[in-house]
Amino acid sequence: MKTTLKISLAAVFAVASCWSTAQHVSSMRGSEVPATDKAPIEQPYLGSKPGAQKLIARTFQEQPPLIPHKVDGFDDINATDNTCLDCHINEVFRGQKVPRAGASHFLPTSTAAKPEFDMKRWQCNSCHVPQVDAKPLVENVFKGNVAQ
Repeated sequence: MKTTLKISLAAVFAVASCWSTAQHVSSMRGSEVPATDKAPIEQPYLGSKPGAQKLIARTFQEQPPLIPHKVDGFDDINATDNTCLDCHINEVFRGQKVPRAGASHFLPTSTAAKPEFDMKRWQCNSCHVPQVDAKPLVENVFKGNVAQ
């Protein structure tokens, strides 16, 4: 009797598992799971070479500044080589006034010595991003407060 029950239960579980895998699966968004999304068309960055355009106004308090120039052709940023710092660690670079990295990016010093860059902040493009003129991928009604 126990053997028959075990065989019957095994058969029921086998049929149930086969049935569940044969069911049609769809995503919560309603499209077929195998259907792939198309990647958006790559857009060119706004601005041209650094220093040739105005700064982009911030739209909320504590917003990191946006990069107003192209970054194509810049070297990859890593902990030992950072092209951004070539310009933005100084207030003037090659005779041009440049926005300097904020005080929060430097180690505090107790002397009048030149502040040292805090290497915990070396990955600039984690917060600062270049801009493209592209249609939003999803609806966005954010207005921001540009009058700061």
